[in-house]
Amino acid sequence: MLEPNSTSTSGRASDKTNQSLSRRVALTLFLYLPAVVLFTACPKNDIDRGNSRVSVSTGSPRQVETPAPIPSAFNGERAFEHVRKQVEIGPRVPGSPELAKTRQYILSELKSYGLTTHTDEFVVSTPVGEKRMANITAQLAGESENTIIIASHYDTKLYTDMQFVGANDPGASVGALLELGRVLGTSGRKPKLTYWLVFFDGEEAFCEEWEECGKPGAPDNTYGSRRYVSQLQSQGKLSLVRALILLDMMGYKNLELGRDTMSTKWLQDIIWQTGRELGFGSVFVDRPEGVGGDDHEPFLRAGIDSVDLIQLNGYPYWHRADDTLDKVSARSLKIVGDVVLASLPRIEKRLLESNR
Repeated sequence: MLEPNSTSTSGRASDKTNQSLSRRVALTLFLYLPAVVLFTACPKNDIDRGNSRVSVSTGSPRQVETPAPIPSAFNGERAFEHVRKQVEIGPRVPGSPELAKTRQYILSELKSYGLTTHTDEFVVSTPVGEKRMANITAQLAGESENTIIIASHYDTKLYTDMQFVGANDPGASVGALLELGRVLGTSGRKPKLTYWLVFFDGEEAFCEEWEECGKPGAPDNTYGSRRYVSQLQSQGKLSLVRALILLDMMGYKNLELGRDTMSTKWLQDIIWQTGRELGFGSVFVDRPEGVGGDDHEPFLRAGIDSVDLIQLNGYPYWHRADDTLDKVSARSLKIVGDVVLASLPRIEKRLLESNR
């Protein structure tokens, strides 16, 4: 875990709307904990480290043997309630009291699931002055320090001319990540791998456009994720992180996830294959999704295989005042949660096999 400037603490129905979905998922879905296997190496794509881009794959990945299916405990309604709580707080801009309140909510939830939490506070220079930010990490300790990160940013974009509450961006991904934390943290079993659930501050640009105010070596975006990678490097812990799964804008009621053209191909293949097998082929579609940059980019540049689950081009309310709660669906949150959970054993298996 990241140590400098950190504080450490340990900690905390049915989904009626999603009962029919859960029954279908139970036919093929399995949780990762009984099936986790230790991995010690991570294959790298042949990528251009200058722009960290990899080719998008539209072919079917190789079939992977899986353990016996177990019903998923991911509850879409719980995840949706986390989205509601964020929207009720209002705009959550870095350095604001509203984001501090959101941070306390996230920490309280994570600790209630029995997860160990760390907060890394830092100050950065931005186009609108110095801002105090904080990344949050929740750790599910495994038998090995080798780590998979599942992440989301939790800040909303700064606007002075409208009330931007960011229900889908980033409310949905934060809600899903919290629910993943509940499922993983309350299982009562110690995994062989370590998992970090990371909430990045400062993903959004302070200027209107993503690259409008950026300077060479100092972009006006991804402040938290760049800090995170820098801390891993300075502490000699970068090699512990074997893969990153980034959630961003994946709660839209009309959910359709194309393949981000920057993401690592083999990770995409596993997740998209799993989505199809669970009956969500209309959600995990084989088309490119051009994003142009996100919190996975600093990890890709550092050599960490990463995938971004994001619906950007197909979301008509992106960075608009009507990115509101009615645009988010508990069913969409559950689909993503189920697919991520079912993909974890396959990701681990692939990593282990690559070291033979």
